[in-house]
Amino acid sequence: MPDELRNVATEFFAALDALDADRMKEMLTGDVQSVDEISRRWLRGRGDVDNYLREVITAVSDVGTQLRDAEERIWGETGVLTCWIDQDYTMNGTPQHISAPTTMILRRDGGAWKLVLWHSIPLPEQP
Repeated sequence: MPDELRNVATEFFAALDALDADRMKEMLTGDVQSVDEISRRWLRGRGDVDNYLREVITAVSDVGTQLRDAEERIWGETGVLTCWIDQDYTMNGTPQHISAPTTMILRRDGGAWKLVLWHSIPLPEQP
């Protein structure tokens, strides 16, 4: 089915935009990994990632994420989505914007696609 992974990513970012940590947690595998760009460390396991997401949602507001230029590949029970996200939010009262190539690896878990790994590389705005 086309856009399977893009639909999951869109749902994940919609949950992030809504600051819904419980909904995001449901979309993660137990062995999920991600990167905390602020503290510059890996997050490994659902507990680490869930704690990070809950910390972030207490510090941000007015989140809006646009996903574009998505391409997905699926090999059996594993898939990868590469895309670009543009995200605006307010963190501790200060408006922020990131534009970032993003990679998401997903695995079928109980019949549903769940995130195993994701990371974004925020790039500075071009002059």
